[in-house]
Amino acid sequence: MTDYKTDFSIEKKTALVTGGGSGIGRQLACVLATAGVNVVITGRRKEALMGTIATIESAGGVARAIVCDLTDFSQLENNCQRFCEPFGSPDILINAAGVNLRQETSDITEQDWDLTLDINLKVPFFIARHLIPAMKKKGDGKIINIASLQSERAFANSLPYGASKGGIMQMTRAMAEAWSQFGINCNAIAPGFFPTELTEAVFTDQQKVASLAAQTATGRNGVLSDLNGPLLFLVSQASNYVTGQTLYIDGGFTAK
Repeated sequence: MTDYKTDFSIEKKTALVTGGGSGIGRQLACVLATAGVNVVITGRRKEALMGTIATIESAGGVARAIVCDLTDFSQLENNCQRFCEPFGSPDILINAAGVNLRQETSDITEQDWDLTLDINLKVPFFIARHLIPAMKKKGDGKIINIASLQSERAFANSLPYGASKGGIMQMTRAMAEAWSQFGINCNAIAPGFFPTELTEAVFTDQQKVASLAAQTATGRNGVLSDLNGPLLFLVSQASNYVTGQTLYIDGGFTAK
């Protein structure tokens, strides 16, 4: 008889979560730690990262924080080595660091464009590529990228962000094509509207919040706990035959 508990067990695994100091990254890091994973979180803001660590440890989880600038590619190799120091090379990589500058198209500078594409698209690829050799040796690995509703449709004042998230969907497919043969699953989750730092401008407008909720099939916007189950499925053995996919966690926003 199949042991379904074993299929979903991820205890003693090791995970790296970028952008773990706030928003979706923080939520995913906390969920993994609660499930028994040793978690490394990284980002630029030490205070935010330590807040996540405190939350995890207060719940009995194990986590460490590595403060760094992920867009400093001259330090990529050194930083990836630092990520492996607390618990060894990660079995799970969650690419959650992101930025959305929300600018009028006419206001976007070359620097704004580069910053958005670097954080949202370039960083996930190069971190993953650096960690892949160790995953290959294990014959096991789970990579989760963060896509968006804008992976498929356009929203106002988000052109570079939308371009980066469209790229995430295709990059996830390409990662799966390149690495799944080695036992490394590569998938993405595409959240709908959730209250985070990136969406603060949206959620302060109650009329807009109500309008967005009305566009979903469920009649509400997301709460961060809605991400828990899909994440645990995608990082466990239960999803071993799922790769190259983008799972929309949007209350049916894209179904209507």
